[in-house]
Formats: sequence, C-alpha cells, structure tokens
Amino acid sequence: MSDRRLSVGVPRNAFVPSPVFVGVLALVVVSGYLTWNGIGNVRVDVFLMVISIWILSLCLHEYAHAVVAFFSGDLGVADRGYLRLNPLKYTHPLLSVGLPVIAVILGGIGLPGGAVWVDHQHIPGRLRHSLISAAGPATNVVFALLLAAPFVVGVADVQLADNGLGQAIFMGETGSVEHLEFWAALALSAFLQVTASVLNFLPVPGLDGGNLIHPWLSPQWQRGYNLMAPYGFILLFALLWQPRINGWFFAAVYWVAEVIGVPRILSQVGFELMRFWS
Repeated sequence: MSDRRLSVGVPRNAFVPSPVFVGVLALVVVSGYLTWNGIGNVRVDVFLMVISIWILSLCLHEYAHAVVAFFSGDLGVADRGYLRLNPLKYTHPLLSVGLPVIAVILGGIGLPGGAVWVDHQHIPGRLRHSLISAAGPATNVVFALLLAAPFVVGVADVQLADNGLGQAIFMGETGSVEHLEFWAALALSAFLQVTASVLNFLPVPGLDGGNLIHPWLSPQWQRGYNLMAPYGFILLFALLWQPRINGWFFAAVYWVAEVIGVPRILSQVGFELMRFWS
C-alpha cells in the first residue's frame, strides 16, 4: 500500500472538504450575518444568503450520491474528487451548479442539476443502485426539514395579520418581526429544498427518481429508459413551462412546504427580496 493512499484507488485526502466548499460555507455564514443585522443593501444580503445556501445543498446532494456509491463498492468516486464536496468536480459543473442557480434566480424553483458519475459495474445488487439514487433527494428532504425547524418550534416569531387593505403584514409579540429579511431568506431556502425534493423524486428518466426505479425494470423497459434518459431534464423543463402543469406543481410544493411549517407568504417575500435588481 502506498503511504499516500488509504487503500487501492483511495487518496489519503479523499474525505477532506475542498477549499471551494469551505468558501461556500463561509459565504453562507457571512451572508447570514449580514442579513440578520441588516448590514449594507439587505436585498443583496438576502440574494447572497439564498444562493449560497442553495449551492451548499447542491454540494451535499451530490456528496450523498458519491458517499453511498463509495461504500457500495465504487472506490473510483474518491479518485474523481466527488468526496471532497467540490462542485467543480461534478460531471457537468454547468448543469450541476450553473443551471440550478439560474433557475432559482429567475423562477424560484430548485431544479435538479447534473450528477456525479458512478461506475455501476463495481456495485452489486439492485438495492444498492437504488440507494445511491435516493441518497441525493433524501439530503434535500433532511435539509428542508432543518431549515423549516425554526418556524416549527417558534424560534422565528412570525405571525400574519391583515392591514385592512387586503394585504398581509407580519406581526410579532412587539407588533413587528425582528430580522424579517433573514427569516424570509430562510423560508425561501426551505421552499427551494422542497421543490428540489419533489422534482428529484419524480420518476423521470435520467433524474434521481427515474434512476431509483431503473434497476427494478425489465431489460426491455431498461432499454427504453436508457433511450429517454438523456432527454429527461429537457422533458421536465418543457413540462414545467406549461402554465397549467406549472400551477399544479407549485400548488403541490406550497402545500408540502406549509405542512412542514414554512409560511407560504414568507417564502414569497424572500423571493421578492432576493431579486434585488427588480
């Protein structure tokens, strides 16, 4: 065994977080501090907070795929740098990070991106293949619950009232909500995780939901699936472009978000604040 390797094909620093991930994490902390205290242009602060949390979740999503693949038998994910939480190491950085960030900025939707490349030949058993696919969306679910926790336990003192003009205002024990921009950014971040969870679990060829059921399909259905897989993301995007389907989707996502405790109006306020250029 080489002194630079933990085992064959596994670099010694395979699980050490990359400087890129540390930078993303630092941006989450700094932007959260700025938003909490209202320093500078608070709408820019909200933008940085929401986008940095979203990129952080993308890193964790792909890391979950990679770490489950590693312990399922594909040691090559370590050599490819997937275990260091570096989004620049993904198969398609533009699809994995760039496009999802653009979708958040323009539409407030957590689109799934590209993925880490897993060598399935080294992984035995259909269940393990499904677990690898499910690991990413499961991370989004856990992240959504964590972000929603302050609203559930009452740490965020946010209540809705009507100002008499049919408009919603936010009230707290003192008649106003402290750190409203921070809580709005957090609510939007939780909402984005819900959208990502729902989309990633849809059985669309090429996406995590489709890959989850792929090992259990008959050979004939697998061949058809493999033909459709390269176009799954385009198909999903085209469907969401349809106004009626888009309305159904967002209605479902808002319902799920409210079930876990995320105030719908607060996430909408977060989206408006984030778009500081509008």
